[in-house]
Amino acid sequence: MHPPLDRPHPDCQPEIDALRHCHATESKLKFWACNEIKSNLDECFKQEKKRMLQQLNANLEETKNIEQAQAALAFDRKETFQEFLAKDKEYQKDLERERLRQQQGGSWFSSFFS
Repeated sequence: MHPPLDRPHPDCQPEIDALRHCHATESKLKFWACNEIKSNLDECFKQEKKRMLQQLNANLEETKNIEQAQAALAFDRKETFQEFLAKDKEYQKDLERERLRQQQGGSWFSSFFS
């Protein structure tokens, strides 16, 4: 399956046109006739999605910090959630326990049966 072809895909338009032409000209009984073109289209969509995700996530850390600061202001707090967790002794203890467990190669499942 592929995404709808009627929305704009400027990077993949040649592949879309080729697939539409193949579907229009090839027999419906030869269902494998357009496989290579479809494969090229899938690869193009994969590259398009990768590029779009890179654009969306380009300034993710900065946006996250801004949102946390705004949330702290909204809830009348002087520190962000990350700063709160850094000071929370119980959380730090649990975090260290988890790090040690992962270094030893155990899973959360095995902790119930040991």
